[in-house]
Amino acid sequence: MDEWPRTLLPEILPMKLIVAIIRPEKLDEVQIALAERDVYLMTVTDVRGCGRQRGHTEIYRGQEVQTRLIPKLKLEIAVNEAFVEATVEAIVHAARTGATGSIGDGKIFVLSLEDAVRIRTGESGPPAIGP
Repeated sequence: MDEWPRTLLPEILPMKLIVAIIRPEKLDEVQIALAERDVYLMTVTDVRGCGRQRGHTEIYRGQEVQTRLIPKLKLEIAVNEAFVEATVEAIVHAARTGATGSIGDGKIFVLSLEDAVRIRTGESGPPAIGP
């Protein structure tokens, strides 16, 4: 297994987990924007939630139906510190609706990532998530 000095590397090469909740129709634009910044690795999950949107009303078979949980996509992207700013910027610009954005465009969370292990090779730490 490829070992890295766990006591030194977190200060030198910290890793972050970027979690973004976006509109489903914005996925292609976000992926293109991330690829332009050399960020390719991500996990995408279908999720439902509500924020300021608080759902919406639809007409279904002549009946008014209140939808409280809106379908969204959750992106999880592990990056080294050097890629955090570019990744967040790419998501913000690609996921925003119109020039000024609108309620429901989503949220981005940046979390510290203590460790990562690539199962295939056993690499751990920053080398496990790429450059």
